[in-house]
Amino acid sequence: MTSRLGGEFCLVCGAEPPLYGDRMCEPCLRTRTQLAKVPQNIPWVRCARCGIVEIQGKWENITDDEVWDELLHRHLKIHPKAEDINLGMETVTVSDRHTLLHVQVEGSIGHLIFKEEHTMRARMANGVCLTCTRRAGNYFEATVQLRSSGRRLTDQELTSLRGTLDDVLEKLSDDPMFFITSEGPVTGGFDVVLGSKGLARTWGRHMVTEYGGMIVETNSTVGRKDGIDVTRLTLLYRKPGYEIGDVVIWRDNMWRPSSWTKEGALMERVDRQERTGASWRDLESARVIAQRHEFITVDFINEDASVGEFLDPNVWTMQSVRLPFDHTPGRKGILIRLDGEWVALHHMGLDAGSIEAEIGGKANG
Repeated sequence: MTSRLGGEFCLVCGAEPPLYGDRMCEPCLRTRTQLAKVPQNIPWVRCARCGIVEIQGKWENITDDEVWDELLHRHLKIHPKAEDINLGMETVTVSDRHTLLHVQVEGSIGHLIFKEEHTMRARMANGVCLTCTRRAGNYFEATVQLRSSGRRLTDQELTSLRGTLDDVLEKLSDDPMFFITSEGPVTGGFDVVLGSKGLARTWGRHMVTEYGGMIVETNSTVGRKDGIDVTRLTLLYRKPGYEIGDVVIWRDNMWRPSSWTKEGALMERVDRQERTGASWRDLESARVIAQRHEFITVDFINEDASVGEFLDPNVWTMQSVRLPFDHTPGRKGILIRLDGEWVALHHMGLDAGSIEAEIGGKANG
């Protein structure tokens, strides 16, 4: 071993430059440097009931490839001075519980390129997630009651309302408490028992936005835990007895709800151009006299400024009706039968689609 007097040399073997990190020659640096370290065995847990995976104390619904990536990044230790790291990984399934992770690591330390290969064994263990544990124990935090005002919900209405819960669940995050404990018909409606108060309230707001109606919340104390009251929520959703566009008697006149609001509905008067907002409390006395599917669309054969003549589709005789305040010549009429008399309704935005659908149905027929 020789070196020039006063010159630089490898601190390990005395070799002359070039020297690299920590003043070592390339062979000595490579011998004493490890780019990456990994454990030989890595345990991980999958719920035996639903298949979700525990990741650092949280249960998540992820794929096997995402599990391997997570295990690699959590357990791989890179040299603190390494730069420009590139990773590659190949997996080999040994059994339903054991998977080998072959890892390729490349990076630079002290301007030298290092390439290493390592193998880890991922060992799966069965567990039971919090959601499945609570489901098995019939755990619940909230009951949502689906009802209607002054009548029973139809099967179609129940199907539509229940379907909105699936829509809400698809859009929400994978919260382990967002599950259905039980559901089924009860006297007067339908009850859904849920694992989360937050899910119940989100669903309730969604139904009000979609179908109108009102929500009443009540909380009951069922015990104490760590000095805090444990409560359960009962959320009553009461659907209006009418839909957007139906005709109702309210304040001794005919009205049509045109849209739902947070507190009630926006109402349009049938016999004149008047629009007003009404709360659900105000609308408790509203009575349905015609639903949209009962409306009849006609062509006016003759019309003047106030009256139009049409062919009655029931008896095929000419009838006359007072034209609505918004009528324009040539426009089709939307009629209902009330106490033996025909009543023409003003047009709303949603009526255009119904008229087009009816025309299309006749053309196809």
